[in-house]
Formats: sequence, structure tokens, C-alpha cells
Amino acid sequence: MRRYLLSGIAALALAGCATAPVDAPLASAPAASPSSLASLVEKVDIPYEQFQLENGLTVLVHTDHKAPIVGVTTYYRVGSKNEPRGRTGFAHLFEHLMFGGSENVENFDIPLEAAGSTSTNGSTWYDRTNYVETVPTGAVDLALMMESDRMGYLLGAVTQEKLDKQRGVVKNEKNQGDNQPYGLAEYAIGEGLLPVGHPYRHSTIGSMADLDAASLADVAKWFKDNYAPNNVVLVLSGDIDAATAKPMVERWFGDIPRGPEISPVSAPPVTLAAPVTREMVDQVPLVRVTRNWTGPSTNDPDAIPVAVGMYVLGGLASSRLDNTLVRDEQLAVSVSAYSQQHENLSFLQAQMDVKPGVDRAKAEARLDELIAQIMTEGPTEDEIRRAATSILSSNIDGLERVGGFGGKGVTLAEGLLYSGDPAQYRKDLERLATLTPAEVQTALSKWLSRPGMKLAVVPGDRTEKGADMGGWGDEDKVAPPAPDKGDGPALARSGPERSLPPVAPVGSLTFPTLERTTLSNGIEVTLARRTAVPKVAVSMEFDAGYAADGKAGAGTQSLMMDLLEEGTTTRSAVEIAEAQERLGASIGTGSSLDTSSVTMNALASNLTPSLALMADIVRNPAFADTEVQRVRDQRLSEIAQQLSSPGGLASRTLRPLVFGENHPYGTVGGLGTVDVVKAITPATLRTEHEEWIRPEKARITVVGDVTMAELKPQLEAAFGDWTANGTAAPEKVFTNSARVEGTRLVVIDRPNSPQSVIYAGRVLPLNGPTQGLEALDLANEVLGNGFLSRINMIIREEKGWSYGARSGVDQNAGPRLFTISTAVQSDRTADSIQLILDTVRDFADGKRAVDDVEFTRVTDGNIRGLPNRFETNFQVLGAITQNARLGRPDDYYSKLPDTYRAIGKGAIDAAAKQYLGPDNLTIVVVGDRKLIDSQLAGLKLPTTYLDVDTSVSNAD
Repeated sequence: MRRYLLSGIAALALAGCATAPVDAPLASAPAASPSSLASLVEKVDIPYEQFQLENGLTVLVHTDHKAPIVGVTTYYRVGSKNEPRGRTGFAHLFEHLMFGGSENVENFDIPLEAAGSTSTNGSTWYDRTNYVETVPTGAVDLALMMESDRMGYLLGAVTQEKLDKQRGVVKNEKNQGDNQPYGLAEYAIGEGLLPVGHPYRHSTIGSMADLDAASLADVAKWFKDNYAPNNVVLVLSGDIDAATAKPMVERWFGDIPRGPEISPVSAPPVTLAAPVTREMVDQVPLVRVTRNWTGPSTNDPDAIPVAVGMYVLGGLASSRLDNTLVRDEQLAVSVSAYSQQHENLSFLQAQMDVKPGVDRAKAEARLDELIAQIMTEGPTEDEIRRAATSILSSNIDGLERVGGFGGKGVTLAEGLLYSGDPAQYRKDLERLATLTPAEVQTALSKWLSRPGMKLAVVPGDRTEKGADMGGWGDEDKVAPPAPDKGDGPALARSGPERSLPPVAPVGSLTFPTLERTTLSNGIEVTLARRTAVPKVAVSMEFDAGYAADGKAGAGTQSLMMDLLEEGTTTRSAVEIAEAQERLGASIGTGSSLDTSSVTMNALASNLTPSLALMADIVRNPAFADTEVQRVRDQRLSEIAQQLSSPGGLASRTLRPLVFGENHPYGTVGGLGTVDVVKAITPATLRTEHEEWIRPEKARITVVGDVTMAELKPQLEAAFGDWTANGTAAPEKVFTNSARVEGTRLVVIDRPNSPQSVIYAGRVLPLNGPTQGLEALDLANEVLGNGFLSRINMIIREEKGWSYGARSGVDQNAGPRLFTISTAVQSDRTADSIQLILDTVRDFADGKRAVDDVEFTRVTDGNIRGLPNRFETNFQVLGAITQNARLGRPDDYYSKLPDTYRAIGKGAIDAAAKQYLGPDNLTIVVVGDRKLIDSQLAGLKLPTTYLDVDTSVSNAD
């Protein structure tokens, strides 16, 4: 939670949807020098108005009329640091209860999603609990009524049954996190850095014993003590002004009485008396070592210098740790360093995954030397400027979103909550822009020279249990609290009945006008001009992707794309990273199933040099021997990490089983297989680049603050003289996929897993460009795509067996895949599979047809919510490229509301029957066979067992 790093989101101006020819005269491509830090600070501005109700509710209103949406952001000044002993995890558990309905709103999600809201969400951390939704302007009154109802009228709707179900959901959320590789490390760090009883020592998720002890009496006390309007900041940001907002807020919140003030918590940073060292054994492939300290509070003058220093140490792409440990000396395969900022303190960490075969002591000694070096010498002026430019560029991205967890509403709320000033972000950025190396060196020396905690997680059989961790810390001396007996008295209503207000109509969706042109070498260019922020998003896509690999080349395409940024014929990897940082640009390379792409997010003022850098990366990779060896070794470590993750195992197993290993889509994924990756040479990569990364396979899409007259000459300069190499371009051949007859189980043993990952799928008789499948999309939303979907509501909300479950129908260019995925508590593995199959069958067979509430949610809700899909430049860019991949017209999204209106319940039921049934599913299960085998036998399904391997060909 680095407060000054705002996350991006933008109210967008969507204008007409026709495709316009480009006949305007072309401007010459101007030269540009990197923008100054002061000029970047000036671009970050979130004006607001503030008022307060008599009951103490503080309201901030930021007006942004670029789109007909409003972010509703509610911050409660209470988090896990406020929890008493014996009730760790309660703040987060209570957050879950806030979504279970209030006295006048039976279900919090159904009315809002039907009104076009984004999925409602909330989160809890040490200092606060927040709730967010972004709604159409016409649904603001509804959102405020509902937020006020759970603030003032919650308790009468909380029952023992709801408490027990959400307790189960939270325990599965904890198990899901604990089940990951290195999943117990965070507990150990809290234990090592802070004494028993320190408010930041226990984890926000808490301990299993404390979760089991939570009672209805605890719910009532927590609500009455903390959930009062005088402890809340409400932010409305977007298509609204204070004059409109104030009467709405007064109407719904004005009668809620003031409550007790939340007392400030004393939780200062702790200086250890002596260094602490701990080693944990876990089912991981690589040794991970960390160096940890507590650091300055949010408002400490050292907070920003320390954060920037840590960013230089291990956050920049050209960081000290990356350059030395990963690139030059190759002692590590990945590194990071950061300051995780909280109100009362921060957690400072430097992390290193030791390269296999490297002496751990040598790697650790070098890590410690680099930390000591930056403490004594400090960063350079250039490092400070590059860090500041990157951070400021990210802040400009943050202006795109009005709501959500990373939007402008969060920035204003946290400024007021933690610093007493909604505009604190501006002070922080101005401080950032004027930082000197000496200030950073002094701050780092002060905080990192103190005794710290060294943690190492080493490979082996996990011996510690996450269920026993995360609590107060004195569990070895004090007996755990008694479990909740479940016999508490029902909670009384808080007030009179209230009715939901109506939702106002929404206007017609407009999508940005698309302009098209062709470069002199034939590359097609599409531009959507949007001026909400002074940024430009660029995507150069190639018809390749890791579907181009084939089994014999698994991992080659994505490794080749990764190496584009690791050096060109004129620039080293470090020089490429530093150039991006100076320009405030972010260039990424990668592969999806269908395409390989290079994307860039650039400051509009620096577009010319940014495009030149992008073109060098695309056209002139060096594939130097040393870089290929280094990145290849990193890739092998990534495969090992994936194989240690239950979700990673399941994801790389399913496609080869349902498509067949010889189909382009029968891939283990972009990482590839060990044997293939080990054999890749620079010559292999040069051939791959020549065959697939070529102008006749390219398409450029641009969204942002630039005109076509400005853009085309810059693209011509960067790419116009790039010509085909004279050989025929290869093509992917989509042969028929493997025929799977009957539903079957494929089981992978992962000992000591508290959960089982379930990943099921079937190839559909559909290709990506098939048109008229909107009824199928809506049927999938009813079944499993979204919080309110049937699978999620049954597995998570009704049974409490999982933190979440979903289904999907992918939208790739070739054959489409229907999938169902979840992670469930181990003792309910077979029950969950059976329940999923029954739910799918009931929908497909018509036993449970789509009902009126579901129909309204997926039709009207989608129509009203369309503006939320196109808030940012990259959201618009993604829609344009997806339309191109699937053969859709430019006006697809403008006409989508009418398409949805023409779909009836019968069409949704028919799509479910035709495509979403339970037959011929391949169900991959990753879990502890000691716990699940006897359960699975009861399903009476054909079962195959796989070893953990780099391929799926070892089935027996």
C-alpha cells in the first residue's frame, strides 16, 4: 500500500463508433526530450469538494464527467490492528458479513449488478476496511441507500447461519493462501519483527482458532464500536458534483446515529535488540531469502525517501539487485525490494530467489553487500530521477479510474484517513520530485542499519501448518479461545423498513471513433483517440503465440519474446530498462495462446523516443549467448515454481488432455517444458524471431492522446522501413482436437495440501470467429462467470467449502474451451465435484432454467455496465484487438445493448443445453491423495493418476 503510487483508472470520454478514413495531412515526427519531473507532477490533479454530516460522516466529491459512471468508495477507520487478543481475523470476517445482506437489502450484490455496477468488493488490512463499487450515474442513489443500510441497519439481518457460512469461506481463503508455495512466510516475518501483542504482528486473515471462536455477540460489539458514520470517509468520484451528491447522502445517511470514536492505536516501528534468523522448510523448488525490517510510518518524513531507496534497490527494472544478482553475477533468478507502507509503520523487505546450483551463502553475502552499499553510498541522481519518473508516470495512469481499489476515490480517502488531507498525494509527489540522493541515503542508513530479520525458505517437506499461524503469538502459553457454540441470541433490528430507490435510465453507449491507416510496408494501424490522460497505449501484435510452438517447441515462442527486452544490437538489457525509466514508458513483451505482442504505455510528450525504443526491441534483438543462458535458467526456475503450485499444476495439465498434445492448443502453457527449454540456443531464437516476428504478421493498435496526423509519421519512422525477409511466413494448423468420451478424473498427488484444486474442461464445437454467441456468454454468466453465478453461490456462499468457483468460455481464435475451476477444502473434494456436475446438469437439462432475477442481472446489468468496461486506454485497446481477433465489426460494442435486448430467457437456456452440459468433461484434481482418494472413488468416474512432471504423457 504505497500511498503515493496511485493505481490507474479513468473516466473515459467515449465518442462515436464509426471507422473514419485518414486523409488528413501528416505532420512530421517531432523530436522530444524526456518530460521534467515538475511537469509530470502538474499533470496529477484530483480536485474535490468536502462536506460533513451532523453525525460525523465525511464526504469527498470529485467531479469527472468523462463517462456516465460514479465510483462509490467507503473507508472505515478500522482494521486488523484494532482486533483484541483471541479475535484475530475478525475485522476481515466482519467485512464478509457486510455482503450478506442488511435489514432492508436481502442481497447486496443482486440489485447493484442488475443496475450495471461493477462487481461489488471490499478488503481489509491493518489500518482500514474498505468497500468499493463503480455504478452508472443513474444508480448512485441506489448504491448510497445500500451502503447506508449496511452502515446503519445491518445487525437484524446477521444470523448464526450467515456467520457460520462466512466463517467457512474465510477459513478456505486462509487455506488457499497457505497452500501456495512460500505461503507461510508472511506469518514468520510478522513473528520475527514484532513482539507478541503488537497490533501489526498478527495477520489480517487471523488464526483458525480465533475464527472458530467468533460469535454473534462479537459481531454486534464490533459493529456498534466501529461501524459508525463518524468513523467513515465516503468518496463519490466521477459523473457527479457536490450539489447533487449532498441531498442524496443526507437522505440516506443522515439518520444514522454517531457512534463511539475509534481510539488511536499505538503501533510504532520496532527496533530489534539483535538480529533474528529463521529457516522454514516448504514444498518449494528454490531457496528464497529475505531481509526484513519495520520502517517509518505514513507521515514520517523518511517514508518517501525510504520507499524510493527501496525502489532503486530492487523495484526498478534496472535496480541494483537486478543488475548485480540476476544479470551480472547470476546468483539469483529473481529479486525485489520494497516498502509496504501502513499508517503506523512500514514493512521493508529485500527478497532473492537463489539460482539453482549457486552456493546460498555466497548469494546471501552478496545481497547483504548490496544493501550495505546503498546505505553508505546512496543512489545516484540518475537513479532517483528514473525512479521518480516511473512513479509519476504510474500516477498519471491512476487518473484514468474513478473508483475501484486503485482509483481516484481511494487516493482521496487514504489521504484524509491517514494524513488528514485528501490532497496528500500532491504533497507526496512534490516531495518525490525534489528528492536528493543524500536524503535517500540518510533515510536508508537510518532504517536499514538497525537489526533486521533474516528469513530463508528452503525446499523440503512442509512441517509447519498455516492453520496454527497468524494469531496473537502466545498460543504456546495461552489456551485458544473456546469455539463459538452457535447458540447466541438473534440480533434485533436496528431501525424501520426502507425501500430501494429506482434506477434512472442509462444513455446509449458510445465507443471511440476508430481511425485506420496502413504504413508503407503494409502494417495496418488502428487508432482510438482519447484525451482523458496524457498517455498513449500501443500494442504491436503478431499472429503467433505459444500455440505456434507445438509439443517439440514448447516454450520457445514466449522465451524468444522475453528475450526481446534483454538486449538489442545497440543496447544492453540495462540500457533498455534505464531508457524506459527515463522516458516514463513501460514496454512489455509476451505471448498469449494466439498472439505474441509488444505493448507500450508511454507519456504522450515522450511518444517519439518511446516508439524508437520499442522499434529497436521488436526489430533488433541480439539474443546474446550470456543473456539467453541467463533467461533460459530463469525460465527453468519458473517452470519449477509452476510445478510446485497446485493451480499451476492443474492449468498446465488440462489443455494437453482435452486437445491432444499435437494440437496447437494442446499446450502446457507459455512456460513450456524442461527438456525443450534446456535445448534452446541463440540460433533457435533467431530462427523463431525471423519466422514469426515480421511485418506481414503484425498489426498495430494505438489508444490515447495522439492524433493520426501526429502518430503516422512517428510509426513510419519506427517501423515503415521494416520489410519482409522474402521467405513464406509459417501458419498454425488447427487439426481436430482429441475426442474425449465420457466424463473422467485425472488426479495429481500434492501431499500436505489443505485444499484440492479442481480444473475441468471440454472443447466446444465452436471457433473463435463464430458470431452470434452472446446468448452463450450470458448463459455462462448465469452458470459460473461472476460472484452471483450459480456455481460460486452454491460452493462458496451456501456451502462455505471454497473461497470462490467459476466457469469460463474462452475467446481464442481457434476452438473454444469450456472450463470450470475452484479450490475447495480437502474433505469436500468429491462433494464439490458432484455438486458442480449436478449444477451444470440441472441448467443444461432445463431442470433449473434461468430465472427472472438472473435474466435481469445478465441482460440489463450488462447493458447498464458497459461504460465500466472502457474506462482505461488499455481496456479500450483490449476491446479493439479482441474484435479484430474474433472477426467482429468496429461497432460491435455500440450495438451490443440491442443484441442483449433481443436475447430472451429461452435463448440462454438453449445455449446452456447445447454447450454447457456436464458430459465428456475432463476433471483435473490436484490434492493430497491420502485425503481425497477414498472420496473420489465414490464418484465412480474413470480415474487416471499423473506424476508431477513437465508433461502429461506419464498417465497410468
